[in-house]
Amino acid sequence: MTTRVRAVVEDLYNEEGKAEIVNGEIVRMSPTGARPGRAATKIVASLLRHEELHGGGFALGDNVGFVVDLPDRDSFSPDASWYTGNVEGMDFLEGAPAFAAEVRSKNDYGPKAERKIAKKRADYFAAGTLVVWDVDLLSDAVVRRYGANDPDTPIIYHRGEVARAEPAVPGWEISVDELFS
Repeated sequence: MTTRVRAVVEDLYNEEGKAEIVNGEIVRMSPTGARPGRAATKIVASLLRHEELHGGGFALGDNVGFVVDLPDRDSFSPDASWYTGNVEGMDFLEGAPAFAAEVRSKNDYGPKAERKIAKKRADYFAAGTLVVWDVDLLSDAVVRRYGANDPDTPIIYHRGEVARAEPAVPGWEISVDELFS
């Protein structure tokens, strides 16, 4: 009988590519496609403009590690995020982002994927994230905005509308149409 060693955050520093620690194991994430990658970049670019104009936090792109202390999760690596803590140094960030955007990739569909997405969203809220976006470029409900105060009832943003992430990113907004350009 072999005993598995629980992965620790230090193991992520030696991991090639994007990964998180879930249930004591390193969970690797495959690269994304063009449309999801562009949408995540658009979100980060918009957040960065907001940071430069208003401050109050830091815009962060894909593959930034956030260390959390949950029973079944030790880290997050969202596609786009807003962080209000200290960003000095080279280590992963301590604590959850205030805002996290998860942009669905090609394989993020179906019942199993839906359960996995819902569990990760619950983990974000348990770690202290205020707002989580589920960005689905194949749906009419493009951005589902979930808030910590009502985590089961999303606000849905469609094409032609402006999406927001209050209270996590005060005053920031982005046109849903911009995610497709």
